[in-house]
Amino acid sequence: MNKSIAIISAGLSQPSSTRLLADRLGEATTRALADAGSDATITVIELRDLAHEITNTMLTGFAAGELSSAIETITDADAVIAVTPIFSSSYSGLFKSFFDILEPRTLAGKTVLLAATGGTARHSLALEYSVRPLFAYLQSVIVPTSVFAASEDWGSAGGTHGELAARITRAGGELAEMIEGRPTTRPIEEPVIPFAQQLANLTVSA
Repeated sequence: MNKSIAIISAGLSQPSSTRLLADRLGEATTRALADAGSDATITVIELRDLAHEITNTMLTGFAAGELSSAIETITDADAVIAVTPIFSSSYSGLFKSFFDILEPRTLAGKTVLLAATGGTARHSLALEYSVRPLFAYLQSVIVPTSVFAASEDWGSAGGTHGELAARITRAGGELAEMIEGRPTTRPIEEPVIPFAQQLANLTVSA
């Protein structure tokens, strides 16, 4: 069975450690799914490339072009891997802006693996007191293991050995297990009542 995974990378530079971590998590999840007899289709969404469209959508309320396609990819995916750099003990503004423009229930019930990068390990708790609460508010089903990678974690081996690699493998395995046992979740489409009708109802009630 094929599983679709949308990876959201909010790295600001090219190349970035955020994208590197995102790719490693995608690879770990793909391996775990393969061990379970499933294939994986990975789609990476680089928010850096969509920054102008995200800003326009915040101003106009309408997503178009590549941003619209990215949102559709996330909506249809079996799972999401979300990776952000940490600035001032929180997620980046670009990362938050992207999730601000999504429809309220886009990620409701969606399995999400959280990860972050930062200059030093002292920023690692931001995953728990900043990033995780955001996705709890969005009603996502959050993978138990989150992954934080500081600059020193990559080392000469590029993070392919040691504690970071073990955590990536564990998180990917947990994500694979969770989506293997869960159907694809799409947001519930609530009926939209035209404003004129709402106004008419209020007038009658009055």
